[in-house]
Amino acid sequence: MKKSLLFILFIFYASGLQAQKDTVNVSSYPVQKNALADAGTTNISIYPVPIRENFFTIRSENKISSVRITNIIGQDIFKEKYNNPEPITKIMLDNPKRGMYLVTIILDDGTRVVKKIMIEQAE
Repeated sequence: MKKSLLFILFIFYASGLQAQKDTVNVSSYPVQKNALADAGTTNISIYPVPIRENFFTIRSENKISSVRITNIIGQDIFKEKYNNPEPITKIMLDNPKRGMYLVTIILDDGTRVVKKIMIEQAE
């Protein structure tokens, strides 16, 4: 009885392994070559790293038109759109909590760059 039960379980297990097939659908979308070239050559730096105070600086080769900072679960903690874009901007946060955040930077030419930052408690 035990052997037949084990055999039946083995058959179900083996058939389940064969039934699992990974399928990948690849779609081709036309992409503008200039947009990819511009996005790849955009040099953006964020400092100081890690952030220990309530401010940090973003420097770019192009002018920064907006900045959005979200926590890992997607909640906005900072959002600013600049009327007069500049290549350097200082971000001031209100009592930031320790953790990992995503900084979405949109440049004046429409390029979107996402960077990760780590905020630690001041010593």
